[in-house]
Amino acid sequence: MTNALYATAAEGFIDGSIDLDTATIKAAFVRGYTFSASHRFVSDVTGAGGTLNGTSAALASKTVTSGVFDAADTTVTTTASAVDHGILLFQSSAAAGGADVAASAQRVIAWYDTGTGLPIQPGTGSTPITWDNGTNRILKVG
Repeated sequence: MTNALYATAAEGFIDGSIDLDTATIKAAFVRGYTFSASHRFVSDVTGAGGTLNGTSAALASKTVTSGVFDAADTTVTTTASAVDHGILLFQSSAAAGGADVAASAQRVIAWYDTGTGLPIQPGTGSTPITWDNGTNRILKVG
């Protein structure tokens, strides 16, 4: 598999149900998951055999400029030392500053399992995520 935007995320950008500027956006390490573009929620990922092994805090310093989404680098605190993790980007809350919602309502945005340092092999504890500083940043649409 390669890095990909979920088709349902593109739909969410168009209908306004995913707002990268104002909603709480997080990243999680996932292992044992096979990407499906039709997945809509974090519960779809875990229901398809994916195991979440830690989630970041809300991404900070978010920007959306000319179709490119970026944020500050972050860390994920993992609960198990395991191999072959991809990174799941998802919307954790529906509104600015809102509380996190259940996994069955958290919208998936993008899947990353290819690139420098991927798949990730975290140990137990804090593992950094350093986002791309090139033209694509975290996510480029268009």
